[in-house]
Amino acid sequence: MSTAKLSIASTLTSQLRDGILSGSLMPNTRLRLEELGARYGVSLSPVREALLRLAGEGLVVSEDQRGFRVAEASMAHLDEVTRLRAHMEPFALRRAIECGDPAWEENLVSMFHRLTRIEQRDGFVPFLDEWERTHHDFHLGLIAGCGMPMLIQFCATLHDQSDRYRRLFLKTRPPQRNVAKEHAAIMKAALDRDADTACRLLREHSERTAKNVQAFMRENNLLTETK
Repeated sequence: MSTAKLSIASTLTSQLRDGILSGSLMPNTRLRLEELGARYGVSLSPVREALLRLAGEGLVVSEDQRGFRVAEASMAHLDEVTRLRAHMEPFALRRAIECGDPAWEENLVSMFHRLTRIEQRDGFVPFLDEWERTHHDFHLGLIAGCGMPMLIQFCATLHDQSDRYRRLFLKTRPPQRNVAKEHAAIMKAALDRDADTACRLLREHSERTAKNVQAFMRENNLLTETK
């Protein structure tokens, strides 16, 4: 594939990823190459490349002779993602606290301030696109100093998978907790180089969100327990 088509595929991958994570493309939606090509004004080659990339992230499923579809959402899958996050993100954060340099600290503080400025605006509504992007950057900023690119990528994928559930099922429900306060506590512990506290708070933070999603799913009988 040419450099130009790879660039188009990268842009399309981001657009489709955003659609899946935001819920614009709902679970199990069929993704037809011709329709996507016409919608985004691109040829089929970058569309296929984008879908294959998203399949590698677990957001799209490739089915023999049937094309592609958005990955389903299930209680079992959310539980798997949550358990993996509970192990991998604290491990990455502990490494970042051990290895992170002043540049990591400065970047983390900058990201937290960006997030805080959004949350302190008059009329702030949680989960809007700007907040989502900055929230994503803050979480990756926490572990950016670990010095392990493969681990960071895996954690980023898990974070996206987890956030997809939150955005699908809690978007219209205001948070029943002080998320900003949780972020501040995690950052303070990380900057204080208190790895035990920071890792515990991060684990509790992600598990709390998952429990809220699971409770909402059960209350509304939205999904089965298994795939």
